[in-house]
Amino acid sequence: MGGTVAQLAPLAGMMLVTGAVGGVIAGLLGVGGGIVVVPVLEFVLGILGVDPAVRMHVAVATSLATIIPTSISSSRAHHARGAVDLGLLKQWGVAVFAGSIVGVLLAARASGDVLAAIFGVVALLVALKMLLPLDGRHIAEGVPGGPPGQALPFAIGGVSSMMGIGGGTLSVPILTLFGHPIHRAVGTASLFGLLISVPATIAFIVTGWGRPLLPVGSLGFVNVVGFAVIAPVSYFTAPWGARLAHALTKRQLSISFGVFLLIVATRMLLRALT
Repeated sequence: MGGTVAQLAPLAGMMLVTGAVGGVIAGLLGVGGGIVVVPVLEFVLGILGVDPAVRMHVAVATSLATIIPTSISSSRAHHARGAVDLGLLKQWGVAVFAGSIVGVLLAARASGDVLAAIFGVVALLVALKMLLPLDGRHIAEGVPGGPPGQALPFAIGGVSSMMGIGGGTLSVPILTLFGHPIHRAVGTASLFGLLISVPATIAFIVTGWGRPLLPVGSLGFVNVVGFAVIAPVSYFTAPWGARLAHALTKRQLSISFGVFLLIVATRMLLRALT
């Protein structure tokens, strides 16, 4: 235990920086910070010597736990600016919630390389969408309704919980394709992050309970040490990103989102293939 604590102590500083960056990104892009936290935590856990069989699972689960306070902070900041679509929340909320639970059940049975590959491929596709000059090009005006329309938020919840993200990585580009202004899409996505992170965190604790090879300080797949350091810092830095988001133009925000995702996607795909 002493040696493990000695390893964790210097890495707490790295997690502190991760939380600060994750919080700003959460407020800026409405992504709950997970798109930053997952790859960084996976890297940090590798330095600690955590077995690859569970490393990605711990990174994903811990990221989702940190998204809970971050999403609260970010969504409050966006709601204060009138950028949260409460009508869409009522329309999509249940499906997003249910999808997040199903995603965890699938993730618990998948290998670390599979989770990394899913993360990388989805991030790459979204990055390309955001980087291409598609502003003003919509596939429809407004999201689909009725039972078929519930498949979209269900998929957002499911894939997001498997990736350890708050939903903004998927819901922001999807909502813009359906005619939502990007600032409103980002604000609404920050609230979806709460609907994804709470049930997914609980499910990862349950499915990871008693698993071998987990790092010290883990509650199921959720590492309490990482959560304790990252969560409070990201909570207080999320409003900084929200203020920055409203200072950028639509195109600047799209490019920022796309470039960031492209970098992350490359890192995770390399992890899955090597």
